[in-house]
Amino acid sequence: MEGLKWRLLALLPLLASVILFYMKTPPQKPSHSECSLLDHNDFWISSKRIVTPKGVISGAVEVKGGNIVSVMEEDWQENVGTGQVIDYGEAVVMPGLIDVHAHLDDPGRTEWEGFPSGTRAAAAGGLTTLVDMPLNSFPSTVSEETFELKIKAAAKRIYVDVGFWGGLVPENAFNASALEGLLKAGVLGLKSFMCPSGINDFPMTNAGHIKEGLSILAKYRRPLLVHAEIQQELEDIADDPRSYSTYLKTRPASWEEAAIRELLTITNGTRAGGPAEGAHLHIVHLSDARSSLDLIKEAKSSGDSITVETCPHYLAFSAEEIQDGDTRFKCAPPIRDAANREKLWEAMMDGHIDMLSSDHSPTVPELKLFTDGNFLKAWGGISSLQFVLPVTWSYGRKYGMTLEQLASWWSEKPAKLAGLDLKGAIAIGNHADIVVWEPEVEFDLNDSHPTYVKHPSISAYMGSRLSGKVLATFVRGNLVYKEGKHALAACGVPILAR
Repeated sequence: MEGLKWRLLALLPLLASVILFYMKTPPQKPSHSECSLLDHNDFWISSKRIVTPKGVISGAVEVKGGNIVSVMEEDWQENVGTGQVIDYGEAVVMPGLIDVHAHLDDPGRTEWEGFPSGTRAAAAGGLTTLVDMPLNSFPSTVSEETFELKIKAAAKRIYVDVGFWGGLVPENAFNASALEGLLKAGVLGLKSFMCPSGINDFPMTNAGHIKEGLSILAKYRRPLLVHAEIQQELEDIADDPRSYSTYLKTRPASWEEAAIRELLTITNGTRAGGPAEGAHLHIVHLSDARSSLDLIKEAKSSGDSITVETCPHYLAFSAEEIQDGDTRFKCAPPIRDAANREKLWEAMMDGHIDMLSSDHSPTVPELKLFTDGNFLKAWGGISSLQFVLPVTWSYGRKYGMTLEQLASWWSEKPAKLAGLDLKGAIAIGNHADIVVWEPEVEFDLNDSHPTYVKHPSISAYMGSRLSGKVLATFVRGNLVYKEGKHALAACGVPILAR
């Protein structure tokens, strides 16, 4: 025993040196081969359909070190030399989609979604950047401390780049130092609700809170995103809660109109020379294409700094088509009638609605109450993140939508809203965020389709036949997704405002 003791003591210096070595050695970053399905980071992407700010061209895009260094049309082959070329033939090469309205529920509610599954789904759907909402995670992102939790949760767990909105709530709205601290920490802007959000630590705001928020945002030239519904008195509704028409009566279009009308008493301050010049108001997920949209158009023509988005589910579905008890379709504001859907498409094509977002709002299946089918009690939200590109294309081409419009709605304008100067277009100097897809290829979205959101069964799109198969997704030059395969490491970047 004594000899064994001395031998162990002799090993202690060696063990101590090993421990000290590992303590001093920083953790290794994933290698390029882990971050990308390519073994090189300098290459060309060629296609006969490349969507650029100057139109659709036949040519090639040169990528070096994660950025786009040249975009060439005629005679591009002469400049390649011995460089690596990925030829996609007739497939569309387009800027990666940017979703400015996604709920990834991380940290705190990762059983609903989470950064790994949500960003894997995004990559498979051609989305290269997400901006995560401040609620549905726990705690909500309403302070520097809660924002730090969000950043830590995202680190090394995201397959695409992710930015973050902060929350404007009553507890911080009149506290300039708290809001400025959140903005200085790196949120890209703020988000508020004008009606109950359904989340206890994210209470609703009023016009006074929003006015204060805009005054702070003016200094930082960042946007305020608003869920624009104001609850109003309703007559007693004793109809069948399994009927979608019953739910629709509980959230009429007048709620959206009332909220937007109130907002427009404030947004005149964002005009040139106004007290909130530099701030910007963005209305999320507009569903009412009648009076509410008319008010927004009027405000824009008056010089208010205001934009508006809608979502693919408002463009794809109509109230008349939703079956009794199918709570996959419950969302707020609700999906309205077919005539309203036509007006939304008309507004998209005429440029009155600026952009699209998913409003990916997943949950666990049991909260959708599929057994009861009770629209009044089920959790609201459409799970859609992986499918927005083929859904938009499948329905939009019926209205004459072009590839350039698709890139504008899903890339260029979302990048501008979020202040992402190096994203949103295939242009020299930008990040090489690119999606490659085949518009003509149809597929059935069913149980056999590779799907990466955590709970695909709750998606309203399951069972659809769609056009637009994603072949490849590049994020800052890394090939993060290729036809059913993801990169080995999650090398997306948490984006902080500068």
